[in-house]
Amino acid sequence: MSTIDPLSRQGAVAVVTGAGSGIGRAISQALLDAGYRVALAGRRQAALEETCSQRENALCVATDITDPDAVQALFDKVVTTWGRVDLLVNNAGMGGNGAVDEISVEKWNEVVAVNLTGSFLCAAAAVRVMKAQQPQGGRIINNGSISAHAPRPQSVAYTATKHAITGLTKSISLDGRAFGITCGQIDIGNAGTQMTQRMTEGILQANGTLAVEPTFDVAEVGRAVLFMASLPPEANVGSMTITASTMPYIGRG
Repeated sequence: MSTIDPLSRQGAVAVVTGAGSGIGRAISQALLDAGYRVALAGRRQAALEETCSQRENALCVATDITDPDAVQALFDKVVTTWGRVDLLVNNAGMGGNGAVDEISVEKWNEVVAVNLTGSFLCAAAAVRVMKAQQPQGGRIINNGSISAHAPRPQSVAYTATKHAITGLTKSISLDGRAFGITCGQIDIGNAGTQMTQRMTEGILQANGTLAVEPTFDVAEVGRAVLFMASLPPEANVGSMTITASTMPYIGRG
């Protein structure tokens, strides 16, 4: 088992889901730069390897987070390789456009499986490791969204799952107290990634119009997560919101 002090960034072990692109890539790279040993999980092995750029403190594991066996295999591999898990960043997610009377049941189930069930499966596996390891404990950070607070039009599946992430975060935080496990949530609005490219071209607003929305450098999300992760066990950021300063969120609608 590892003797690394989990309070130190140097050598602490992190698992990041959805690490092959966008926000997950930025978070993974920030943690790697800070000295964490990072297990990068995602569906595409090649994308994960592109993220980590063959760094010695990285482990790339192609994983379908909707598959309980695949999730367990991911955490088994991390523990076999590095002996413990100090941090889980539940970042993997997908969109799912459609109003409540328009979205198909198949698409609804797909979004729920990735955004909610996948986060639950990874959190459950991480907590089991964090309870059993010595020193005991660890931290989980869930990627919510500002859609956990206010929906966009025609986003019922995405919005419902992101509201549910808030409940998941609070429940993990409560259940983890006795074991030194903290849990917080970061809600992100318009970080500049391939997924938010459409923001710069015009996106549907609550009043039915299309409007161009500002974005911000996704590297700032990595720095924000790094701050949340760097706190000692007796301190926790339960909820953080980071957005493009002038995006139409405050007063949305």
